[in-house]
Amino acid sequence: MFIKILFSYLFGYIRIKVEGYYIERFINICKSSRITIWNLKRNKDICLFLNVRISEFKNLREIARKTKCKIKIQNKKGFPFLLYKYKKRKIFMVLLVVMIFFIWLSSNFVWNVDIIEENAEEIPNIIQDLENVGLKRGNLKLKIDTKEIINKIRLKRNDIAWMGIELKGTNAIVRIVKSTKRPEIIDENEYCSIVSNKDGVITKINAQNGTANVKVGDTVKQGDILINGWMEGKFTGVRYVHAKGEVEAKVWYTKNKKVLYNTTEKEETGNLENKYEIKFNNFKINLYKKLSKFEIYDTIETEKKLKLFSDFYLPISIIKKTNKELEEKQKVYTMEEAKTIGIKELQEELEKEIENKDRIVNRNINTYERRRWG
Repeated sequence: MFIKILFSYLFGYIRIKVEGYYIERFINICKSSRITIWNLKRNKDICLFLNVRISEFKNLREIARKTKCKIKIQNKKGFPFLLYKYKKRKIFMVLLVVMIFFIWLSSNFVWNVDIIEENAEEIPNIIQDLENVGLKRGNLKLKIDTKEIINKIRLKRNDIAWMGIELKGTNAIVRIVKSTKRPEIIDENEYCSIVSNKDGVITKINAQNGTANVKVGDTVKQGDILINGWMEGKFTGVRYVHAKGEVEAKVWYTKNKKVLYNTTEKEETGNLENKYEIKFNNFKINLYKKLSKFEIYDTIETEKKLKLFSDFYLPISIIKKTNKELEEKQKVYTMEEAKTIGIKELQEELEKEIENKDRIVNRNINTYERRRWG
């Protein structure tokens, strides 16, 4: 549809007003006759506004006569009318022709790759993998084999359950469904022992298959055997088995942190400066000459891709660089302030490591002061 409308603009089209009691029949005959009409807007029950190409206007008049509708030209638009209007402005017309040719040429390439993951699950390195198999910005759409790309990605990665690629305009839409991790299959006939993965004190042990190697109250270290993968009977002797059982223990997580009384921190001053670049595919043009006026700053870079329609991207981007000024400030903490900061940061770190937070029995916090003399 977009290509038809683009050609309609090149060869000219008109905006008309249709009045009558059989507008629905008028529209149906236009569709069955394959007449391209667009941008329909109805006003009241007997009035309709629409666009039609100049070459098809004659047929439209015949349909209006059959359906007893009246048509009236509202506007004339398109390249031929524009050419007539600005026929004395040659430079403008040359630039306009170049621009139209540039848009037409750009429509044959992919200028944006939009990746949509189900449930917003991030899939690492997927953009790089797509580029390696042939889907990247600047590629000719005719040379992109979506089925081949999908097959290559599926063979290369095990974390993708389904993948689809749709080329719309100059946009490639990639939809991905992440696969669930396959559960580990345990061979219960295979001999093995159960070992500790943390240091701790045993509070409960129940060997369902195998022989307990520790008892309640024992202190174990990471890697110690808890339940041996063998059993000994009076008549059967020693049998090697797949150890099973339930083991509980008190384990501890230890972390320490040093907080200096005197330190230098960077803070934002609130001063900003914006710098811009124009990017043509991979070629950049700086629109600024001077370096930043700030001595210390952080830079945030955002890129906005230019597009004519929802899925018609151009190979042009505007890059905005925002520099935020920072200043270094000397911070002097009291002992109590340093303790509070250290405890808060350590608690946040431990919260991320501990899985069963509701089963925490006790918390011990020790602080001490160490001064440097000399």
